[in-house]
Amino acid sequence: MDHIYKAALFGVAAGDALGVPVEFTSRESLKSNPVTDMRAFGTHRQPAGTFSDDGSLTFCLAASMAEGFSLEDTAQRFIQWSRNGYWAAHGEVFDIGNTTRIAIDRLARGIQPDLAGGFGSEDNGNGSLMRILPLVFHIRHLPVEERYALTKQVSAITHGHIRSVIACFYYLEFARQLLDGVDKFQAYKRVEDIVKSYLQQLRINQEEVKIFSRLLNEEIWHIPEIAIQSGGYVVHSLEASIWCLLNNDNFSDTVLQAVNLGSDTDTTGAIAGGLAGLLYGFEAIPSDWVNAMARKDDIMALAEQLAVRYGA
Repeated sequence: MDHIYKAALFGVAAGDALGVPVEFTSRESLKSNPVTDMRAFGTHRQPAGTFSDDGSLTFCLAASMAEGFSLEDTAQRFIQWSRNGYWAAHGEVFDIGNTTRIAIDRLARGIQPDLAGGFGSEDNGNGSLMRILPLVFHIRHLPVEERYALTKQVSAITHGHIRSVIACFYYLEFARQLLDGVDKFQAYKRVEDIVKSYLQQLRINQEEVKIFSRLLNEEIWHIPEIAIQSGGYVVHSLEASIWCLLNNDNFSDTVLQAVNLGSDTDTTGAIAGGLAGLLYGFEAIPSDWVNAMARKDDIMALAEQLAVRYGA
């Protein structure tokens, strides 16, 4: 019953932890020394199996959902993570994006959660996309209007610009299709139709929609690797994760390719890993990676709590 929840949570965490030791490493360097397994130390000098802010904030959202989701409660958990290491891998925060840090400072000062995130075009890092996957279990059976509205609110805790919201909306719509057992290429086509149609209904600025044209109007899996970017920009992170998902046929190859794209390795790994977990299932995640994961038992317990709350 809890396997889909374990697949999502450990999918994110595994991709994140594989990328942590090589974060900011160039693609060229990783070509000569690719990540093939969990590593220790590296960029952040952390033990093998350490997840970063991607995993921590994912678990904060999931923990709020498990106890009865509210935006305010989720925001308070983000503050507790930032200030006190709540849901940090080893009790302290070693990685946090600037936009997320500024938003959490606003939350701590009492700013309304859905107004705390940056609304400028420069505020479109991948910090809301990397943590939003658990929300799919809460919105899965809701009408599209409610799915979009809740996605927008949860993104806006840290990232309020429409571009970040669209990226999160696209990602969760893809996750919904995978939960329904839809083939990944069919899911790609369905999500294209759903997202384009709903954004048109909302009369979203077409210049913003065009930014997602490679996902909404092209077959992104045919784009060569050299044209896929993997830095911290939310559109690039979304494109890279979908590209990896569609160009591989198992969990391990998907997340390893995502990490080995270089640059923002932990986040690309986490975003791709979450979808790959839903696509291939918990059993497809290598047991060595699961067993190496920091707070493995806590993540297992969180998955069980989600299963009780949301069912099979």
